[in-house]
Amino acid sequence: MKSKITKAAMVLSLVGLSLQLSAQEADSQTSDKFAKKYFRTWSIGLNGGMLTHYTPFNNKSNGDFSTPYEDWGYGGYIKKQIIPGFGIQADFLAGKVRGGYPNATPGSNATFSSKIEWSAAVSGNFTIANMSLNQKRNVLSPYVTAGAGYMSSAATTDATVSAASTGYNRNWFIPLGAGFKFGVSKGVNIDLGYQVNFVKADNFDGVSSGANDKFSYAHAGLEIALGRKGTSQLQNYSAVAAIREESAAESAELRKALSSAEENARREKEELMKQLGDDDGDGVANKFDKCAETPANTVVDGAGCPLKTPAPVIQEKVIITEADRRVVDEAIKNLEFDLGKATIRSVSFATLNKVAELLVQKNFSLKLAGHTDNTGSMALNLRLSKERAESVKAYLVSQGANASRIEATGYGPNQPIATNKTAEGRQKNRRVEFSLF
Repeated sequence: MKSKITKAAMVLSLVGLSLQLSAQEADSQTSDKFAKKYFRTWSIGLNGGMLTHYTPFNNKSNGDFSTPYEDWGYGGYIKKQIIPGFGIQADFLAGKVRGGYPNATPGSNATFSSKIEWSAAVSGNFTIANMSLNQKRNVLSPYVTAGAGYMSSAATTDATVSAASTGYNRNWFIPLGAGFKFGVSKGVNIDLGYQVNFVKADNFDGVSSGANDKFSYAHAGLEIALGRKGTSQLQNYSAVAAIREESAAESAELRKALSSAEENARREKEELMKQLGDDDGDGVANKFDKCAETPANTVVDGAGCPLKTPAPVIQEKVIITEADRRVVDEAIKNLEFDLGKATIRSVSFATLNKVAELLVQKNFSLKLAGHTDNTGSMALNLRLSKERAESVKAYLVSQGANASRIEATGYGPNQPIATNKTAEGRQKNRRVEFSLF
């Protein structure tokens, strides 16, 4: 009686210890697709069930005894899961195997009782199927086990001609099993299994018959996984379902990002068109126009504001000399802007001043055409080319040139003069062209 109480206390202690260990660490899983994932790979199991000398490999007609007397057995194991489909476990089993009516002496009602004092085995546990394609945590896990073990047992028999009681003997045995595990939570499984044990001895039941004995153990138990709280057991983890779930989440995120990008592009385009437009038709883009709604045909300065004394418009024949063209070519060669901006650098002022003098003295008209390479978005390049042409116009007007005789246009990357596949070609394409007329 005292022995049974002690065993029960040990079982309860193991269950309490396993629950404490499984809750020691907080879940460190992350939603990052490429981050390391953690799983529970250690587990302990406790089980109890029925021991009998009947197995699928022998029955009442070819065993040593014809009638089984079922008796209770109990066991446990510690398991390390290596991969989702395979783990290694150390098993413990104890109990009694009983039977009666020996086949060697018909009519005898002799019985035997083999007490398994202890048995220890190391087995491989193979999870043979994954039943979950839509859930990352597999609920049903069928498995098979195979291994080798060592036991201490003693047989007690009635005094018969063919049977005799034995003292405690130690023998090797081979356990083969199969069963199902039902996951009731991330850390707990219900274990239903059946195991056949092939003893490397012919007197396990007290009868030396020349053939090695066998016994079976049908059991039900509880498996508790140890490890980080909230993480999944490796043996229950469905990689297929996990990939499907992550792919669905990634697809939804990409669709959301694409929709947001399209909306931002639409707003950017609308704002660009508004800035580059000329609502009052005075020749100055809205972005640079400080005097909106100027009346039609009003002579304005570079800021779009009316000139107090408009310069008289004189119709005369325009004659452009080679010297005039050299002034313009020199200005084009020396024209520099801040990187990615429309701000003219001071090194360009001297040659631009000469162009302004030329426009004032000879009353020339000038067309400024801004161009870029194809690096960056179309919207950005159109805006930058237009802004640079407008900056040159504004500077020339500030030096006295007539704003109404200067046209500023931006073409972006649409009119290249060289290939955009080389740095030299892209440098040539980033330019502002001056056309006198």
